[in-house]
Amino acid sequence: MTVRHLVFFSLVWAITNPPVVRAQSLEPISYTLRFPEPHSHYMEVEALIPSTGQPTIDLMMPVWTPGSYFVREFARNLENITARTLSGSELIIENTSKNRWVVETSETEPIILSYRVYSREMSVRTNWVDSDFALVNGAPTFITIADLKPRPHDVTVELPPGWNRSVTALPPTPSGQPNSYRAVDFDTLVDSPIVAGNPDIYEFTVDETPHLLVNVGDDGLWDGTRSAGDVELIVRQQHELWGSIPYDRYVILNLITESGGGLEHKDSTVVMTSRWQMLDRQNYLNWLTLVSHEIFHAWNVKRLRPIELGPFNYEQEVHTKSLWAVEGLAVYYGALLVHRAGLSSRDEYFASLSNEIRRLQTTPGRQVQTLAQASYNAWIKFYRPNENSRNTTVNYYTKGAVVSFLLDAKMRRMSGGTRTLDDVMRLAYGRYSGAHGYTPEQLRVTIQDALGVDVNLNAWFDQVLDSVDELDYSEALDWFGLNLTMSESVDTPTDEERIPGWIGLTPRMSDDDLFVTQVTRGTPGFDAGFNVGDEILAIDGYRVRASSWDSRLEQYGIGEEASVLVARRGRLLPLRVVFGKKPDALWKLEPRTVQTNSQSYRVDSWLGEQP
Repeated sequence: MTVRHLVFFSLVWAITNPPVVRAQSLEPISYTLRFPEPHSHYMEVEALIPSTGQPTIDLMMPVWTPGSYFVREFARNLENITARTLSGSELIIENTSKNRWVVETSETEPIILSYRVYSREMSVRTNWVDSDFALVNGAPTFITIADLKPRPHDVTVELPPGWNRSVTALPPTPSGQPNSYRAVDFDTLVDSPIVAGNPDIYEFTVDETPHLLVNVGDDGLWDGTRSAGDVELIVRQQHELWGSIPYDRYVILNLITESGGGLEHKDSTVVMTSRWQMLDRQNYLNWLTLVSHEIFHAWNVKRLRPIELGPFNYEQEVHTKSLWAVEGLAVYYGALLVHRAGLSSRDEYFASLSNEIRRLQTTPGRQVQTLAQASYNAWIKFYRPNENSRNTTVNYYTKGAVVSFLLDAKMRRMSGGTRTLDDVMRLAYGRYSGAHGYTPEQLRVTIQDALGVDVNLNAWFDQVLDSVDELDYSEALDWFGLNLTMSESVDTPTDEERIPGWIGLTPRMSDDDLFVTQVTRGTPGFDAGFNVGDEILAIDGYRVRASSWDSRLEQYGIGEEASVLVARRGRLLPLRVVFGKKPDALWKLEPRTVQTNSQSYRVDSWLGEQP
């Protein structure tokens, strides 16, 4: 951090965060993380908790982590929780609920809390410990005082033999001890994952602000220098979009672990990928888009957020109807900023946007669940899908991204090309990126104000957010001069070009047996009465196995019938199915062959391709 940044940040921090300033009068909780046998997947945590002057101390551990809206019951991975005084006297500790404890104290002495955390879930939101490295997330690791007063939380990482460093977005403790960090409060601790091991670090600077790409598992197949250079280009586009950088240092923890996913944090992100992903252009673009998506969250949701998402209640679900704006905007801008950075071609960008449209338009649940409902019920539907979810739910990432595209086009058209969704993001950030978030109504007003035209958008918002009506693409297509090919025409096949029929079932193949795992509404299989869990035994009286399933289906043409024998809870049932035509899932968005000069200019402006 430069001296200029330090002075400026200290001034702004003192003005806008008075609770944090008061927190410094409270003694910190100090944690020590140890990995005595990392191959066993255990992390040992020791917490020095200052005396509160009370006969008991209530302790708490989160049940969920921000950015992942699902109650995960992190305490289930804890073992051997004990409490003692500094002099070694054992204290009584009682588990009062699934994630709470009460410790009887001596009232004047600090207590030492010790416990072990089993850490073997390879995801961006949980903990992983093995002989090579550790990923430590805050919510599944740290027990704190339940009152959540804004006190500092310090963490010291004791590295096992063979590990050379730990990395996090947290600043060092005032002592400057290696691998020791200070979070100004518990929220910051939860929001600052730590990686320990032997990561490779690549640093670049944007607007005098350091950024670190931290690669874990970089074994030569991953080009760290190239990926860091490409991420720098993306960050520069993010900076250009927002007009400022809100953090003093940003850390991208890139875990090359043959897994996937990403999770945003205020000053960092965790992403997971495969060592082979850089060897294929499309896969590498997917990684760049994921990183772009997560960095976008440093502005959108970590600072500019729905009002419900802070201050955090770590012990119960927190519902909001605005997750579409959190994630949908990040999906839309994630790919768009990769393109604006010059890292994808125009064809590749349109293919990416086409994929979002196709995923939406081929999901039957879009006609059942509204976008606002999808956001609000993420806790019990999106994060807990079942075999029928495709029929009853819509993905707020996907539909939110498509709605963002349509909103961007609408703003450009209604303002004559003078206002864009970029203007909305900057205005919203200026209004609501402080201590208080926005309501759905305030977001609508902000969009209206950014448009700068006396036209009421409420009817449009009601349709795209609060109804299951099909989205209207015509306005965007006409403004930009685009075609959206929804499906190919259904021609009557000749004898020479016989088209195989289609049932539309999703089977699970186990030891050459066939079980139905999903039945999509509107398919021949749905109409025939197939149930999830049915075991498919025979077609027209002949045994069918998993190995011959596809070839047997090819024997039936469109409109032909077959009797399929299934076993349902031990009972044999024949089902009559009429084969249909497999739908063409094109939904391809592309520029028209002939565009007007104005349309061509508008696309160039939108995609950031103007000279």
